[in-house]
Amino acid sequence: MGSAAGGGYPQWNCLCDVCRLYWTGDTRVSARSQSSIAASADGENWLLLNASPDLREQIMRSPPISPMAGAADTTRRASPIGAVLVTNGDVDHVAGLLTLREKQNFPLYGTAGVLEVIQQNPIFSVLDPNCVERRPVAVGQVFEPVPGLEVEIFSVPGKVPLYLEKGEVDVGEEGEMTVGVRLSAHGQTAYYIPGCAAVTEPLRERVRGADALLFDGTVFEDDEMAQAGVGPKTGRRMGHIPISGEGGSLNAFDDLGIGHRTYIHINNTNPILIEGSDQRQTVEAAGWQVAKDGMEIAP
Repeated sequence: MGSAAGGGYPQWNCLCDVCRLYWTGDTRVSARSQSSIAASADGENWLLLNASPDLREQIMRSPPISPMAGAADTTRRASPIGAVLVTNGDVDHVAGLLTLREKQNFPLYGTAGVLEVIQQNPIFSVLDPNCVERRPVAVGQVFEPVPGLEVEIFSVPGKVPLYLEKGEVDVGEEGEMTVGVRLSAHGQTAYYIPGCAAVTEPLRERVRGADALLFDGTVFEDDEMAQAGVGPKTGRRMGHIPISGEGGSLNAFDDLGIGHRTYIHINNTNPILIEGSDQRQTVEAAGWQVAKDGMEIAP
């Protein structure tokens, strides 16, 4: 669905070195919308994981989740999206809920903490409660949001959304505000972790032997944004582990027998967006793919 971090690529107002390549027509880069994936066990009923601000555009270019997919000739409104799950309260993961306000029935899943954040913002009342039932799920709870797809959420190191930060921010805390997702069907298991502040040993053991891992690839270097001249915050301060450097994610999963390893939620400053760049070659040599919009991962 979408492979970039908040703001997408290129960011609308950014002229960092990586975004400038797009604005000047460099063919080594391509546009990416904000992070979201859809998962299905039968190809007919889909779980949307995170509702990107770019959701309408994403649906328009994704035939399996368009209204035409499986709709009867007499149907006037329909969608194969059977449920939505949000992994945190970040703007790039919840703003797209406003796109889903046209009286479509679906349950909205999230931790009690994240759903409370949504509840407290009155703009989300446009989601008619007669159509959209908010269903809190606990960390470690296994549920089936669409037929045949087993889902479990689990805490990963993170932080509260930027708009809720007050005073000293506890970056790296594990609780309800940032979760990863296990998706299992037909004997296959994938993990979706678009935001993560550190790779801990319990996290490594959890994803051991997975068929696919979609993991936080926000920044290549921790101080990348400062180097790019667009902001002082480090990746870790934003709740995102860098790919490279000490404690980075590049080799953190090497010995775990994971099948597909893919970086997702990629910031507009990250040079892995550039085909053929040294950084892109580094991650590919280490066994990682770089997510792109429309990518499909199937058994």
